[in-house]
Amino acid sequence: MSSGLPVISGRDAVKALAKARFEIIKGRGKGSHFVVTRAEPRTILTIPDHRELDRGTLRAIIRQADLTVDEFVALLHG
Repeated sequence: MSSGLPVISGRDAVKALAKARFEIIKGRGKGSHFVVTRAEPRTILTIPDHRELDRGTLRAIIRQADLTVDEFVALLHG
């Protein structure tokens, strides 16, 4: 098991998710949010554009992306 969730920004989360085949939907985000999608399996996520994501929010994003924390951390550093 990993040592826990990293403290990252919403932009860093979007960059990591891009490595897992997510793409930003231009014009869909409202205010300070990004909307990202993936074709297979069909997934749409809303990511806050915050300097630091709340741990619960990040955990929910990772879960909705169908990733483990370890897989997400590998995407961050890979």
